[in-house]
Amino acid sequence: MAEASSANLGSGCEEKRHEGSSPESVPPGTTISRVKLLDTMVDTFLQKLVAAGSYQRFTDCYKRFYQLQPEMTQRIYDKFIAQLQTSIREEISDIKEEGNLEAVLNALDKIVEEGKVRKEPAWRPSGIPEKDLHSVMAPYFLQQRDTLQRHVQKQEAENQQLADAVLAGRREVEELQLQVQARQQAWQALHREQRELVAVLREPE
Repeated sequence: MAEASSANLGSGCEEKRHEGSSPESVPPGTTISRVKLLDTMVDTFLQKLVAAGSYQRFTDCYKRFYQLQPEMTQRIYDKFIAQLQTSIREEISDIKEEGNLEAVLNALDKIVEEGKVRKEPAWRPSGIPEKDLHSVMAPYFLQQRDTLQRHVQKQEAENQQLADAVLAGRREVEELQLQVQARQQAWQALHREQRELVAVLREPE
């Protein structure tokens, strides 16, 4: 049962791995794009992740619960693995979109292919590798910095809103305390007046 579960959950990765990386599916001399290689790496990673987190190991960690609810344990494991795979794929997709990796990798493939048919030495904008690398990588790192700054600003704004809410709550508590104190003093004064009035009424004429 455990082996079947792991096999079913990992079948999607296994099929994609064979489609993208099987030597029989790629004609000799054909270059696989770096985007496909990246997808294949992700699929292979997920496949190994499912294999490492097998159902048997899962039940070993929760033996008591597995003995009481084996079917529920199976469903929890299946849902956990499915959500884990989905979460990892979404995270990698966000990274690819944020860094524009597909366009960068496709451009790199194009450069490599053009270099294969070029006879003359490759031209460099400056002739200095460090400077050329800086000109390519600097915009990417600046984009990453701007993204992080936006995240930080958003978090700071949320923190400020929470701080303002806490301060407002403290002010309300202080106002309520003052109101309670004022009412208590008024009640005490009224109580004293009532006692004095009763004492006056009881005095003999």
